Amino acid sequence: MSYQNFYFLGIGGIGMSALARFFRAKGFDVAGYDRTRSDLTQQLEKEGIAIHYEDEVSLIPTLFKQPDNTLVVYTPAVPADHSERLFFERHGFKLLKRAQVLGEITRQQRGICIAGTHGKTTTSTMTAHLLKESHVDCNAFLGGISKNYTTNLLLSQKSDYVVIEADEYDRSFHQLTPYMAVITAADPDHLDIYGTPEAFRESFEHFTSLVREGGYLIVKKGAELTPRVHPTVKCYTYAVDQDADFKATNVRISNGEITFDFHTPTEEIHNIRLGVPVPVNVENGTAAMALAWLAGATAEELKAGMASFKGIHRRFDMQYKSDKVVFIDDYAHHPTELKTSISSIKKVYGERKVCGIFQPHLYTRTRDFAEGFAEALSLLDEVILLDIYPAREQPIPGVTSQIIFDRITTKKKTLCTKQELLGILQKKKDFDVLATFGAGDIDRLLPDIKKLLENKE
Repeated sequence: MSYQNFYFLGIGGIGMSALARFFRAKGFDVAGYDRTRSDLTQQLEKEGIAIHYEDEVSLIPTLFKQPDNTLVVYTPAVPADHSERLFFERHGFKLLKRAQVLGEITRQQRGICIAGTHGKTTTSTMTAHLLKESHVDCNAFLGGISKNYTTNLLLSQKSDYVVIEADEYDRSFHQLTPYMAVITAADPDHLDIYGTPEAFRESFEHFTSLVREGGYLIVKKGAELTPRVHPTVKCYTYAVDQDADFKATNVRISNGEITFDFHTPTEEIHNIRLGVPVPVNVENGTAAMALAWLAGATAEELKAGMASFKGIHRRFDMQYKSDKVVFIDDYAHHPTELKTSISSIKKVYGERKVCGIFQPHLYTRTRDFAEGFAEALSLLDEVILLDIYPAREQPIPGVTSQIIFDRITTKKKTLCTKQELLGILQKKKDFDVLATFGAGDIDRLLPDIKKLLENKE
């Protein structure tokens, strides 16, 4: 790209911040706006990126007010009437969505793109770690903060592979040109954008058509879609304890550890140990190892990489552990993700009583999947349900957390506001495992919850 300056509208987002770091690392001048100061934006500021938090044109640094040398990158979350966005549009700047910039990167390098309604952040971060730990190496734009590297951007001086989380929201992943792609699931979501489950699945089928000639597509066995790839693209399936091209078998869970065997089309790798022993990570790891194996990682490198993987912030993230109580945080915000996460907790902790706190994300998702959320939450021994986190949406009449709450069959259930939560938790003593779920701002309560549990010991 022939620009010296890059300005980001919505720089604090996990995907936007990785791009900002990328251009900063390449020696370009980078600045941006975000609505909210966060740990991530403060870290970006420490790295030398100027950020302001008011929608005010006068706060844009002078260096970034020349359309001939500044590219503006924006996120769909920034509204069309945002004054800074309007300024750039009216003065002839080139504006690109984050996905368009990532798309350009996939055309310059060999993109390994992980798509799916759930599992894509863990799978992409695992894939990047496996390649980093092997002789292959990679670059990576991650959808979460890797605990191995404490960042969402990985760079390589020698590899032209780039691992990218392919986001289906707003059809962003249609901007990509993958060399390799994985689809972890195509369960309907974002119906505010797509309208129908059929349109959602068609969007994934279109994504498969974007895999470049001579590339690879790996789809979870049973995913409801029909690939539309070029004849030269090699297609594979993956699964756990099912017949597939790449599969995990002989899964053993014992003493807090999970081991399994991994089968490729030509070899078997025995006794792989999960660094983050969560049952769902057997499936995520199977997809990640399939990608890394196709890229050239060896059996020994795969075993070592899986064992040393530390996980991602907010993905089955252990916050606190003592002899009396365990506290886990997870980003699950779709019914299938929530069910998978709760089932994993129940498998790992057996007969221990699990209390879950869930913050629904978006009015439209709550409206469309209230029954699914209630079914998943009913697996818990106790449920605490918070108000809906609206994010980019305006309220919808009749859509509140109550429509989930009324359907939950667990007898011990509480509906409360975020402000009431700590007071309610203070009085509770009859749980062994506490888990928080949601994609909103529930993570901002984690330090206070952790402190409360420590004080209860």
